[in-house]
Amino acid sequence: MKKKKQQTQPKKADKPVTLGDMLNQELMEKLKDTKQQLKAAEDKQKEEEEQRKKEERRLREKNKSFEELLGESNMNWKEFK
Repeated sequence: MKKKKQQTQPKKADKPVTLGDMLNQELMEKLKDTKQQLKAAEDKQKEEEEQRKKEERRLREKNKSFEELLGESNMNWKEFK
């Protein structure tokens, strides 16, 4: 008979070691702060882009010619002749 090899598994700690555990606490705080700053900058950029697009739509609507406005109208002007 062949002997079965016993597989030994390393004992696991209560919770695995994470990157946060290995890094300095001060460094972790810096990284979290940087993450918040980048998120705030991204949100600000999205808001500015939205405002720019809104302003472009407003100006485009303001500068429409009579022909464009008449073409967009849902009324049937032939009925009013």
